[in-house]
Amino acid sequence: MTAPRPLNLPDAFTRRVGQTLGPDLPAFLAALGTPAPVSIRLNAAKGVTVTGLERVPWSEAGYYLPARPLFAADPRWHAGGYYVQEASSMFLEKAFARAVAGVDEPVVLDLAAAPGGKSTHLAALLPEGGLLVANEVIRARAHILAENLAKWGTGNAVVTHNDPADFGRLPGLFDVMLVDAPCSGEGLFRKEPDAVREWSEANVQLCSERQQRILADAWATLKPGGVLIYSTCTYEAAENEDNLRWLLAREDVENVPIPLDPAWGVEEIAVGPLTGYRFWPHRVAGEGLFMAAVRKTSGDASSRRGRKGGLPLATRKELGPVAGWLRNPDAVDWLKWNDKLVAIPAGNREAAEQIFGHLKVVYAGTEAAELVRTQANPLPGLALSIHRAPGAFPAQELDPETALRYLRREDVVPEALPNGWGLVSCAGLPLGWVKRIGNRANNYWPKEWRLRMDLADALRAEAPVIPFS
Repeated sequence: MTAPRPLNLPDAFTRRVGQTLGPDLPAFLAALGTPAPVSIRLNAAKGVTVTGLERVPWSEAGYYLPARPLFAADPRWHAGGYYVQEASSMFLEKAFARAVAGVDEPVVLDLAAAPGGKSTHLAALLPEGGLLVANEVIRARAHILAENLAKWGTGNAVVTHNDPADFGRLPGLFDVMLVDAPCSGEGLFRKEPDAVREWSEANVQLCSERQQRILADAWATLKPGGVLIYSTCTYEAAENEDNLRWLLAREDVENVPIPLDPAWGVEEIAVGPLTGYRFWPHRVAGEGLFMAAVRKTSGDASSRRGRKGGLPLATRKELGPVAGWLRNPDAVDWLKWNDKLVAIPAGNREAAEQIFGHLKVVYAGTEAAELVRTQANPLPGLALSIHRAPGAFPAQELDPETALRYLRREDVVPEALPNGWGLVSCAGLPLGWVKRIGNRANNYWPKEWRLRMDLADALRAEAPVIPFS
């Protein structure tokens, strides 16, 4: 018996996807009528572990949850202990492993990065010394991206706010480029009803053309031998296979195969000499996704980019107040940028010069301190950083209710902290700063990150859905 079409799907969409799926169409439609799986990706660098959960099979740190909790009520989520990420998109882990094989300290571009699921994933996967540029063209979304990377705490990313065409100023800079392209959003239908209402065949065509423009604008920034990872959350051949054919006809590329386990249920698609991978919600525990990886096989490896010498390096005197704040200060280069002291992975000075010289930087590395006259005030990025030296600041653990009050920017006075700057944490994960002044304390959780949920609602929402260990 044919399953009823859920979500009031457009007839044209059902017809188009039916041409691809054939007899599998009823199973696909039935899957869209079920709740989407809920999954998270743990921040292993912060020591977060769980017990008893089913793992996402293509990700070392991804797990399925039995139900969707109210994540905003969990201080661990605010502390960057885990990221709520759709399971299919974690397949990036397999593609990225192939892309960086044999590359030391890769420089990586996530071209359309907000809100940060794939960027935090890439930041977690980068080899030591690697650098990620996470770009978002919409300013408001770029700041959300920066927030999520700051909370993730790896300190190996620079957030930029640029049009894809701007990256043409940086020919041959990147070893890997992820283009998670804006698309018609069919893979999100059961999670985002607006995607259903906005879908049309005309929009599919517009998306395909826009995706080609993005690839054409940014192609030069990928170095010869570098790898493009292309992905969408749509089933449309016009936005997936056809764009691979378009790229194959336009550029010199070769296939980068991604190893699959047949048990995963991922469809492997031959596109001439290239290979695409499609996720269908009736075959995998995840949403719709398409991904492919190709290697650039031609181009000038010695392209001249210009604008060197403009990197704002910090002086020894400026670094004096922050001595001892990081675990391994020799593993970073220090910048002075917008009156802030910023640490980026050492060995990336040339790439950083190009990034700061040609792009609009929103956030960078580990933003450790703000310089105010002769003082250095610690910044939120340092509190959340995995590189902060233990014992550099006095610290106090908060119970969950007090932590939620802190996240709401209420007055919280940790009685065990002395006067001055102190670090507060919850469940063993650092959250942020307070400054104790006698019987009161200033709350330095960023205003723009403030938890707006009613405290009583947040406390009622506590439930052991995620079995942390």
